[in-house]
Amino acid sequence: MQKWYHIIPKNTGLSIYAWIIFCILPFYFIFRTSGTLEIIFGILMILLFFTVYRVSFLSEGWTVYLSVGIEMVISLVMTVLLGYVYFALFLAFYIGNIQHKTGFITLYVVHLVTTIAAVTIGFFTQNDIFLSQLPFIVFSVIGVMLLPLTIYFRNKREALESQLEAANQKLSQLVVLEERQRIARDLHDTLGQKLSMIGLKSDLAGKLVDVKPDRAKNEINDIHQIARTALKEVREMVSDMKGAKLEDEIPRVQEMLKAARIDFHVEGNPELTNTPLFVENVLSMCLKEAVTNVVKHSEASSCTIIITSSAEEILIEVHDNGIGMVNKKNIYAENGLQGMRERLEFVNGNLDIKTGNGTILTIQVPKVIQRTK
Repeated sequence: MQKWYHIIPKNTGLSIYAWIIFCILPFYFIFRTSGTLEIIFGILMILLFFTVYRVSFLSEGWTVYLSVGIEMVISLVMTVLLGYVYFALFLAFYIGNIQHKTGFITLYVVHLVTTIAAVTIGFFTQNDIFLSQLPFIVFSVIGVMLLPLTIYFRNKREALESQLEAANQKLSQLVVLEERQRIARDLHDTLGQKLSMIGLKSDLAGKLVDVKPDRAKNEINDIHQIARTALKEVREMVSDMKGAKLEDEIPRVQEMLKAARIDFHVEGNPELTNTPLFVENVLSMCLKEAVTNVVKHSEASSCTIIITSSAEEILIEVHDNGIGMVNKKNIYAENGLQGMRERLEFVNGNLDIKTGNGTILTIQVPKVIQRTK
């Protein structure tokens, strides 16, 4: 609904000057009459209509229907007695802005029927006046038919677009929140343990420096090595934050497995098309975490990655021939699997693990088509 001071309708397909003419025309039809009482009556009706029309934008509940009813009566009187039908367009605009479906349909039907009836009666009581403005009357009747529907459905569309925009903003906020949580997890996993170890070894080296210098020197060398490893992992993490693509992650995974002396095989095409970078980033991080678990815990000699991209989903399977998951009861609480599961849930994905003769870890996300500009 427009604000109370917006008497002249906007965005209706008519120029503001046309609406101004519709506001002035009643006086033309009034002064065409010869009687003083008729002129006074017509002016009072005009002032009353615009007063009620203005107040109607402040109305709520039953007062809306009361004000519209008064306006309809004034419009009918002006049409039948003075041949002025254009107040019906103002009413049509107002009715189109009513959001309640039942109220809109009721007022629309009543207004349409009464307007057509008043125009029909007017042709018999004010024949000369109606014939002189026949094209405008036809235009007004068509406006009464179409204007409320156009405005009503336009408002519904705008409301849906507003809801969609709010949902997109909420999604953006959730993406930021998820990214912060991911960074927090990665920082904890990457730096937490190593910084604690550096602190402990520093304290130990301080105590041994005077008593056992050789051991203190070994501890300092360990601190140096741990610091270099931590720096390397931080650099890798920052690189991941820039948004890794799945096809770029495969060579890193291959190097990791090669360093661990694990045979590597890949099936399928890692180059995903029309997939948002955020989804690819999630898949890349999950694949990296899965292969890291293979290297650290599986004792496998072979690892196979199968990538399947269909119209419905993207599927990544990581097979190894290792010892399998030892603790099956808390399978998702260890080895970073809970973090993988949380990341996948954010993009409506799933994580499934089958363990027996080795482990099969399955990563699945629904296929999302990225819009192209």
